[in-house]
Amino acid sequence: MVHGFMSPATAAPAALPSLGERWRQARTQYGWFFVVVLLPCLAAALYLYGFAADQYESEAHYLVRAQGAPASSGSSMEKLLGASGSGSGGGGQGEANSVADFLLSHDAVDALSKQSALIARFRRPEADGLSRLPTADPTPEALLKYYRKQVDVHFDTDTGITTLKVRAFRPVDAYVIARKLLGLGEGQVNTMNVRSYADAVKLSHQQLAESEAALSQVQARMTDFRQDSRDVNPQGTAEAQIGLVSKLQAELSAARSQLATTVSLIGTRNPQYAALSQQVRSLQSQVAAQSAKLAGGGNAIAAGLGDYERLRMQQGFLSKRYDAASAAFEAARQQAVRQQLYIVRIVDANMPVRSEYPKRALSLLTLFIALMVVYGLGWLVAAGVREHAS
Repeated sequence: MVHGFMSPATAAPAALPSLGERWRQARTQYGWFFVVVLLPCLAAALYLYGFAADQYESEAHYLVRAQGAPASSGSSMEKLLGASGSGSGGGGQGEANSVADFLLSHDAVDALSKQSALIARFRRPEADGLSRLPTADPTPEALLKYYRKQVDVHFDTDTGITTLKVRAFRPVDAYVIARKLLGLGEGQVNTMNVRSYADAVKLSHQQLAESEAALSQVQARMTDFRQDSRDVNPQGTAEAQIGLVSKLQAELSAARSQLATTVSLIGTRNPQYAALSQQVRSLQSQVAAQSAKLAGGGNAIAAGLGDYERLRMQQGFLSKRYDAASAAFEAARQQAVRQQLYIVRIVDANMPVRSEYPKRALSLLTLFIALMVVYGLGWLVAAGVREHAS
């Protein structure tokens, strides 16, 4: 061994870093990871497992369809229930979305507040401060915003089925709210039915009423005419008068022929001639008198018969118009009835047994992955800045 040098085997061991130095190194190396990832996850875990209240979910499935809706050629569920999906008419997407929109509206919230103490159910003592409704006297907007966090209505365009989910801090609360919402949905469908029925038959009913009023008016005028003329059947009277005149004219022709024959055979000095002549004159007088009644002055039968015939023509026309309007009204009514909507409860609201929310493990995992992505992006940006600076 050369003097003044030490062998590696006899060299003094290097001093290990102290605990404080190691903490400073770890804090420098992993400080941002702790701040960005671990600390928020620890806080979330503390809240989720230490303070977050259990929430129970009641779920129901229903279908909005029309009475006359044909079976759809879509899914097997649609075929089974005769439902029509979106765009297939008769209780499709538009009607189902209308009901879903109503269930998430101010009107539904107001009805639930009056019928089932909605605010009290969202402020149960077991609810934690972050989950419960913040105040016992919320504004309508704040209550609706919180309500939409707890109630979800989803329409499936493939099956035409709407899913209703309600979360609350007690199983019975979720069950009661879900049942009330189904009842409100059925009430909304009934309201839609009343409005659509009234709109569908409004025009045809108006036309029927107008034709009925016109027919009643012309019938009243015919009654007045009969009373004024003191004749129940003016047309029958005219036909009888025409028959009488025709009969007298036939008798007059026969009498004239007989008179002419008598004159040609025995002359005018025979007493029979005088009798025949008197008969001819009498028949001529009767024909003239009866013809005057039929077609004479202003009181003649023909003068009144013209007005009566015009009334009969109007009555016939208005009767056909009334029959057509009545048939159109009945067709519109039957069509409106076929288009009446109703709700089919496929799955009724259930009484939950086990809490489904909050999903603690899934929430923590989701938060951890999201924070890791943020941390990774920050680390890449910081590494790029250091490399660029060096």
